[in-house]
Amino acid sequence: MIYKFKSKASGDLIMLEEHGRAILRIIGKTDPQTLRQGIIEPAQMPMALAALARAVREEEAAQQEKAPAARETGQPATGAGLSVSLRQRSMPFMRMLERCHAAQKEIVWGI
Repeated sequence: MIYKFKSKASGDLIMLEEHGRAILRIIGKTDPQTLRQGIIEPAQMPMALAALARAVREEEAAQQEKAPAARETGQPATGAGLSVSLRQRSMPFMRMLERCHAAQKEIVWGI
């Protein structure tokens, strides 16, 4: 399954279901119906951007905490360099939010 985020102010953004749901949960879209299909109004976009930025900072801080322990044991940090970070995964969505907010256009999605 995939998420296809659409707006008149930007190109479509496609994400795998797992990653799309994670992004939606971060921005507060947790209702099961909202996870299937929904809308982000321009007025909600600054809060969504702030929530994503906060989640990215928290993930990066957690990774920094793991790094010293991994160096002490000589083991690579869990997932270091092997997985896609939340920053990388959320950046296209954050850019879409910024463009749509500037143009005052909503974002809609469905699976």
